[in-house]
Amino acid sequence: MSGTVLIIEDDTRIANWVKVYFERAGFSAEVSHDGESGLALARNLAPDLIILDLMLPRLDGVALCRILRQESDVPIIMLTAREAHAERIIGLDSGADDYIVKPFDPEEVIARADAVLRRVKGRVQRVLTCGNITLNETTRSVTVNDRPLSLSQGQVALLATFMRHPNQVLSRDQLISLTFNHDFQGFDRAIDSQVARLRKLIRREGNQPIQTIYGAGYKFLVEAE
Repeated sequence: MSGTVLIIEDDTRIANWVKVYFERAGFSAEVSHDGESGLALARNLAPDLIILDLMLPRLDGVALCRILRQESDVPIIMLTAREAHAERIIGLDSGADDYIVKPFDPEEVIARADAVLRRVKGRVQRVLTCGNITLNETTRSVTVNDRPLSLSQGQVALLATFMRHPNQVLSRDQLISLTFNHDFQGFDRAIDSQVARLRKLIRREGNQPIQTIYGAGYKFLVEAE
């Protein structure tokens, strides 16, 4: 793999350490140590990948990730010293493609980067339509009743899972497996929070396609035309 990676990390030692490993792997690497300069560099550099620390001065990683996700589809891997499940969910909801908790093996970061870049390179445009909802999996754009809807990357992935399995009851474990490929680091009940937020966003005029099937999971209800 090759390309340009931007490392936004306030710990100079970690940033330089990760930079060296990426350069050894054939990447061109740039470093920024705060959120505001990282945002400016991301806009000017247009990198192929961003390694983003959660805790940054001047502009934190979550806010920065959300801004970047609104402006581009650049793959983002978030780094953090926090181990709480809630922090991982926030990272995914803000638009991160992957999440690694410190301390970490830099070779794992390279492997995750290669995997993320392969997924991006291999994307084939696909449009899913169920009822009044349309989702473009390439651009990650969603419309409800032909009106654009702003969703995080994690929410788009979860909605895509539901739309690929209409009228099918999916358990929590199935949602996690199908949406996050077993990379979801939260406990199974954490997926309930993800579903609840998605339901609020896609509800229109009293129509709620995501139904709770008590004791079993969730169903994305699509009426036959």
